[in-house]
Amino acid sequence: LYFCFLQMTANDCQDPPKYWTIHGLWPDKAEDCNRTWHFNVTEIKDLMSDMRHYWPDVLHSSLNRTQFWKHEWDKHGTCAATLEVLNSQKKYFGKALELYQHVDLNSCLLKAGIKPSSSYYKMTAIKEALTRFYGVTPKIQCLPPEEGEKAQTIGQIEFCFTKELQLRNCTALKGGSNTVQAPLKLGTEELSVCNDTLPTYYPSEVQ
Repeated sequence: LYFCFLQMTANDCQDPPKYWTIHGLWPDKAEDCNRTWHFNVTEIKDLMSDMRHYWPDVLHSSLNRTQFWKHEWDKHGTCAATLEVLNSQKKYFGKALELYQHVDLNSCLLKAGIKPSSSYYKMTAIKEALTRFYGVTPKIQCLPPEEGEKAQTIGQIEFCFTKELQLRNCTALKGGSNTVQAPLKLGTEELSVCNDTLPTYYPSEVQ
């Protein structure tokens, strides 16, 4: 499983959060597993306060903020539901929120002295800090340098879990890739695995 944090803004984003938020909880190698199991926001009404805070739709300034959650449930939650611990909408979203709190990426980065800055970081230093803290290697994705620029911009950090929801290294499994995720598009930009050799910009927000 993947657990992804997204801190991105688009031109239509209003008041973006200044902390890492949840993108999704994604099973490997499966999408849209049950098109008849429709998202029902009333099933997660008890989670609504945490959902709005930790799992906001940071890419669309839509009044209907549930569309992002519906997309994640339809595409990924219906597949994750093969695990008993994730086999309802409340369990799926609730467990993702629980894992978010457990991983506590915001606190980890601060403790490692990695915080938004106008100066650059070495990607290897960021990776080493995360691996030292968690004992596993996450997958870090960046926006490539803009034309005329030399630095990539950190955009998303994926944590990988076993089916028992224990942290594991985000490395390709034998027999092929362990992800079916297409690169995330942000306007005309696309996130991809960060380049270890490029200076890395960690801004408070991306314009």
